[in-house]
Amino acid sequence: MTLIKSISGIRGTIGGQAGEGLNPLDIVKFTAAYATLIRKTTTAKSNKIVVGRDARISGEMVKNVVCGTLMGMGFDVVNIGLASTPTTELAVTGEKACGGIILTASHNPKQWNALKLLNEHGEFLNAAEGNTVLDIAAKESFVFAPVDELGGYREDNSYNQKHIDNVLALKLVDVDAIRKANFTVALDCVNSVGGIILPQLLEQLGVKHIEKLNCEATGDFQHNPEPLEKNLSGIMQLMQKGGADVAFVVDPDVDRLAMICEDGSMYGEEYTLVTIADYVLKHTPGNTCSNLSSTRALRDVTEKYGMTYEASAVGEVNVVTKMKATNAVIGGEGNGGVIYPESHYGRDALVGIALFLSHLAHEGIKVSALKATYPVYYIAKNRIDLTPTTDVDAILEEVKTIYAAQQINAIDGVKIDFPDKWVHLRKSNTEAIIRVYSEAPSMQQADQLGKDIMDVVYRLIK
Repeated sequence: MTLIKSISGIRGTIGGQAGEGLNPLDIVKFTAAYATLIRKTTTAKSNKIVVGRDARISGEMVKNVVCGTLMGMGFDVVNIGLASTPTTELAVTGEKACGGIILTASHNPKQWNALKLLNEHGEFLNAAEGNTVLDIAAKESFVFAPVDELGGYREDNSYNQKHIDNVLALKLVDVDAIRKANFTVALDCVNSVGGIILPQLLEQLGVKHIEKLNCEATGDFQHNPEPLEKNLSGIMQLMQKGGADVAFVVDPDVDRLAMICEDGSMYGEEYTLVTIADYVLKHTPGNTCSNLSSTRALRDVTEKYGMTYEASAVGEVNVVTKMKATNAVIGGEGNGGVIYPESHYGRDALVGIALFLSHLAHEGIKVSALKATYPVYYIAKNRIDLTPTTDVDAILEEVKTIYAAQQINAIDGVKIDFPDKWVHLRKSNTEAIIRVYSEAPSMQQADQLGKDIMDVVYRLIK
């Protein structure tokens, strides 16, 4: 059993003893701690907290415990049912609520679940707020409401359509162009809430031909739910048969978007944001932002339009903070996460799909040909295993000194920018490892760059 407590939420496996997984007693403790923080910090005038969940098998159990605990803490619960992460984020602002909890372990396998915690703006808690929740939970310093002050409960299943309406209303979503293009679109929604909302979105975008794979929202994932090439043989084989223009693949909570070309080849999740940014910048001049471990192609596309690209620390909340500071018109992460402020400040696969199809309809070319218009980079991902006593910070300081002649960014680990490639070393918050991401014009070069830097670190450790 596993329970991981971090500033971005609480996630764990279902089953076992209390404290060893995400089980009812643990769910009560962390939900009550979150409610305590919200009660102290919210400026919202309502007493509501929104709860939405993905289709995980454990979702019904977790939802019942969370909703009951929030009521016990004196909050009125608005349960929006089976809903994506971005749908829940929009529901928080739609309800003018004090906050929201999304019950999803994102791309983790089916035995996992999690509490993702939102503020009154429908955005993830920042580091200080997350740490406060962990501290309150550790001390169990929360007080439940007396009987006359218990919260209320209601269900509202209208937010899937409200989310779709939000997407359709975006100025750059061209429903007429999509309808005229007469696309055939395939979907792999890994047996979660994408299978409910994405077919509805496509139909309202004017897509008449939809091929569905794993779109029954059973929570019994038919493959590893992370939308990476190694997990997507089924949808890739479906595309290789021909007849479909593009396939969209999402994770269980629909905040990451991967695409597959008409010939069955991967589009590359790093290029989801790059492509959509190209379309947005073509019509809306402005700055862009992604995290330090995302492809340089976004910077290249941004500079093509004479705009400025900025990098943030890894983590959605950090990207959002940097986007606001730089007035970015589009941003996100290289894992297929698209953040479009015209809609809201959260990763949203629905927004990504609508903007991508609009772009594809305007360009009038095949998906593989569209991909070929962008700079070619490859990212290699490696790791350095350490002992718990290793002084990682001291090692990273040494690396900065060794490569001082290069462009260094130290806001999150150490990123070394060379003229045609980069490497990013970042220590894990949950394991005794350093993650090593490197990018270059070929996979061989990217992997070799990562291994070269790893050799430097190994020598420093010795």
